[in-house]
Amino acid sequence: MSEKRDRPIIGPLSSRSEIADYINYAFKSSDLVAICHAIGDATRLHNISDIAKKAGVERPSVYRGFAGQQQFPNLSTVVKVLDAMGFQLKVTPRRGQRARLAKARKR
Repeated sequence: MSEKRDRPIIGPLSSRSEIADYINYAFKSSDLVAICHAIGDATRLHNISDIAKKAGVERPSVYRGFAGQQQFPNLSTVVKVLDAMGFQLKVTPRRGQRARLAKARKR
């Protein structure tokens, strides 16, 4: 199976769980463009003016920030917009290459 088939799809009738899966799929890629597009797709299923107001950002900033083009939104904006839509970020361990943990320092 190709990856494109496994990619979640969202639309106006998508549940909150389906929208979260869609955004999480993009986060798994670690691709900033894909992440911005996924959050942007999710914002378009909501009232953009309401998201902007609840997030404390200008409406055009929501459109521009999540278009996945030249400028990416900062982490604060990402968290605020996700929160305005009723979502949150969660960090989980994953397998693979990673930096080594620092050794404990003696006091």
